[in-house]
Amino acid sequence: MSLNSGWTGNPLLKKRFVVLALCATGFFLLLVLRLWYLQIIRADHYRNLAERNRTRYIPIVAPRGGIYDRNGQLLADNRPAFDISVLRQEVDDPEALLNRLSVLLELDVEVLKERWQAGLRGPRFRPVPLARDVERPVLERVMENTVDLPGVLAEVRPVRSFPLGPLAPHLIGYLGEVTEEELRSQSFAHYQPGDFIGKSGLERGLESWLAGQDGERRVEVDVLGKTLRILRTQEPVSGHRVYLTLRADVQEAAQQAFGDRAGAAVVMDVRTGEILAMVSKPDFDPAQFARGLTSKEWQALQNDSRHPLQNKSLRGQYPPGSVFKIVTALAALKAGVATADTRVYCTGASKLGNHTFRCWKWEGHGVTDLKKALKESCDVWFYEVAQQLGIERLAATAREFGLGEELGFLLGGERKGLIPDRQWKRARFNAPWYHGETVIAAIGQGYVLTTPLQLASMMAAVANGGTVYRPQIVRRIENVEGRVVRSFQPQILQRHPVAPAHLKAVHEALWAVVNEPGGTAWQQRLPDLPYAGKTGTAQVARMGAVRRRESEIPYHLRDHALFTAFAPVGNPEIAVAVVVEHGSHGSSAAAPIARAIIARYFKLEQDRVPTPRTALPAPATAAGPPDGTDEVPGAEPPAAAEAAAPFTSTSE
Repeated sequence: MSLNSGWTGNPLLKKRFVVLALCATGFFLLLVLRLWYLQIIRADHYRNLAERNRTRYIPIVAPRGGIYDRNGQLLADNRPAFDISVLRQEVDDPEALLNRLSVLLELDVEVLKERWQAGLRGPRFRPVPLARDVERPVLERVMENTVDLPGVLAEVRPVRSFPLGPLAPHLIGYLGEVTEEELRSQSFAHYQPGDFIGKSGLERGLESWLAGQDGERRVEVDVLGKTLRILRTQEPVSGHRVYLTLRADVQEAAQQAFGDRAGAAVVMDVRTGEILAMVSKPDFDPAQFARGLTSKEWQALQNDSRHPLQNKSLRGQYPPGSVFKIVTALAALKAGVATADTRVYCTGASKLGNHTFRCWKWEGHGVTDLKKALKESCDVWFYEVAQQLGIERLAATAREFGLGEELGFLLGGERKGLIPDRQWKRARFNAPWYHGETVIAAIGQGYVLTTPLQLASMMAAVANGGTVYRPQIVRRIENVEGRVVRSFQPQILQRHPVAPAHLKAVHEALWAVVNEPGGTAWQQRLPDLPYAGKTGTAQVARMGAVRRRESEIPYHLRDHALFTAFAPVGNPEIAVAVVVEHGSHGSSAAAPIARAIIARYFKLEQDRVPTPRTALPAPATAAGPPDGTDEVPGAEPPAAAEAAAPFTSTSE
């Protein structure tokens, strides 16, 4: 019997064959359908899973370069901070994830959504930062729930820390998150959303030096985001180290001496133009910016009427008051309209046409020469001399000493101040210049405006004989290996040598201001160190020719107090300029601060230096200048000048 006949003749065997054939066909059909489902329908899903199971790129933020004072004292460093970020390619339901994180992080979900949207503009592989510098309990709470938080990871990044606290915050500056507008500019083309950059001060001005080069870690992870192995690590490169001209102990002394009062102070090396201290008060804590300001904290800083975010050393413009008499004296000596022996009889007022200009001392100073005029700050001597000098020669001398112009400070942001003359007034008001305006300008009132930086530079030039230096704040920049990549040398802006006889006369008078009885700063002398100085009081609001007690004047209408100095006499090293807003009198408000600064610089015994006031001065029942008078005299300026240049001569 043949095989074929056996097959066809056996129905049972035939039936089994058909069943097996159908089963095989069905199996292969299911296999094909499954392959079609996996490769066509679910292709994107499994492609993403495969990518997740392959590699992850984790950026490593580079530490910013440290900022040091001239002696190597660390002012700005880095500390580790934990951020909560999300890899967006691992998130299927962003809204659900953000809602869960909102509870764990104790943050408004709308805030998280804004940060999520901002992060979507960056590269796909870059984690989206949702919470910066979180506290350890919050970090632990999030990490305990990572199973239910796909794509969430904790990153460590360096943030700014300040070992000495908020020392020179306006100068050092603060960091902030890069904005959309900045990202669109070419200067920030290599930054990504979420990066932090310098927003003010040195942090902004030296961003390219301080910002390091970020690194990257490439790791292999499984589908749950668990790291399997590290494939490659590119280490970050730290930013450069910046060494300043600042002296931390002098800066600290200046800030402490100011206390709660508002104003500014600058300390400059008269031989080089190096800035040894730069204070602006009130100030702020840059550590707040490092951790991230709340909206409430930012609004409080923005709305503070005393402007804590403004660097008043550079941008505060104040009438110099009697400090400007130094310039007037030198201009008069140079022009030959006065000598050290020129005498004027001060009766307490000076007449110009039908107008009377009063001295701060209503009873007058009597017979007054140059030394006495500066020592006791007699206004009448300068009124009389100014009429012969004229505004053009006065303005020219002021500009020779760096007033009325930017000094080229490295970080920029300077205000120019104002030294008026006939041409300026014609251009500004289309009006002629009046003789009465020259009289007012001669004592640093009227249109005249200066910055604390300019006053320090001016006093340095007076001390060194007429050389104006560019204010220098950076000494050198080093790379991470300690190699100097850039150094900064003193730069002379202009040199106008002062005649030795003129310099001697002015120095002797400024020495007498501090060291002789009757000098307006006599009570602020240092027994171990003779220094020279000049007090000043700058009018804020015109009070008229009526004498008023300080207690009768609202705080915001009180005069600004000024004091400039150089030390030591004979061989000057430093110049100091102090402005105390609404301090009323230079001798009692500004001079003690300068005294404390000078004492710290020369490391004098602190127990021999009286502690200046550290609280905002409260209204007193009988406050006044050192000689006991409580008067704030006024003047009667020419009618045409009165509205534009309100004036009063105030007590020192």
